[in-house]
Amino acid sequence: MLTREERVLRVIARKDVDYLPSQITFSDRTRDKEVAAALGLGSAAELDGYLENHIHLTLSLHDKPLFYRNDRREMTRLAQMGFCGPYWEKKVVYDAWGMGIQVGSDGFFSCFHPLQNKATPDVAEHMPPDVNRKVLFEADIVKAVDAYSAPDIHRPGNFDDMAKDLKEHSGKSLVLPSGYFGVYERTMALMGFEEFMLNTIAEPRAVHRLLDKVCRYKIEYAERVVALGFKVAHHGDDLGAQCGTIFSKKTFREFVLPRLKACWEPYNQAGIPICMHSCGDLTDFIPDLLEIGLKVLEPVQPVMDLKRLKKEFGKDLVFWGGIETQNLLPFGAPEQVKSMVRETIHTLGKGGGHIIAPSQEVMNDVPIANVKALVETIVEERQRVLRM
Repeated sequence: MLTREERVLRVIARKDVDYLPSQITFSDRTRDKEVAAALGLGSAAELDGYLENHIHLTLSLHDKPLFYRNDRREMTRLAQMGFCGPYWEKKVVYDAWGMGIQVGSDGFFSCFHPLQNKATPDVAEHMPPDVNRKVLFEADIVKAVDAYSAPDIHRPGNFDDMAKDLKEHSGKSLVLPSGYFGVYERTMALMGFEEFMLNTIAEPRAVHRLLDKVCRYKIEYAERVVALGFKVAHHGDDLGAQCGTIFSKKTFREFVLPRLKACWEPYNQAGIPICMHSCGDLTDFIPDLLEIGLKVLEPVQPVMDLKRLKKEFGKDLVFWGGIETQNLLPFGAPEQVKSMVRETIHTLGKGGGHIIAPSQEVMNDVPIANVKALVETIVEERQRVLRM
């Protein structure tokens, strides 16, 4: 009997497995207890077993506010250690980069961008210690970028939770070191989306310089992931929208691709397979990403042509996700959900190469009956599809 870790690693390595692995994640981690109770489970601790989850996500303390923004106790602990700055009255947590994360949101929502010159004195007071307060009030984007510094990756405790999770869960589940808010996303979140896009034309030097600062941090992060002994790498940059890529191939190759290659080099040198998170349709970028080492694409949203993906890239790429979450999962009947899940698994999982999962985190608007339909269909089809 394979362990869950072994099953995922064998799928990535294109080796035979007894059944395809799966992963279901809820957007609001504070909802686990409620979901478990609704499913008739004794505690939130039983939820992963019920969901047949194979992957355990672990985070540095710099990244924890992204996921645990709604957990006041955890944010207070991190604030005391210098990793974030909660501003509860405004329902915001500022992370170590100075980015504001909306408290109470169902999923990530970056609500404050430190290089936009929109800070007020009270906001500056709530920033964690690694944020240079002067950049918050600098109107000139070139000067702001020159003065900006990435947080101290060596701040004591930053990797303690990751080391602990690796020790406790490795060998059972596959422990995945979170790479969310990668090079592009982090840079964009520091400037703001419109400002980032405009400045690729108006002030490209500033964009390149800020990307390089983020990239150096990410390279150090990758080196630490390798040193800690992780068996798979992770990187997150949302490069796609509903109808195509966010920017042109030319812009991607000038501003983003060289930094991705640099960030991934420690993983490639160590022989660790790279999993990349990207929402939207990034089909046009897949050949470039494969060339620099991509092995697993997550979460594979069905705004892309799933049949085309399997046909063109199925020999080189493992697909993590694919199950539609925007329409049927939250609003359809359970039987409709089952039909959709079955078709997705048979499209992406035929012959292997599929980690079965929704195409996004499961939001709070998904009925419990549809969660049950999702899980039941995965269990029914995960082995059957390998015999096709």
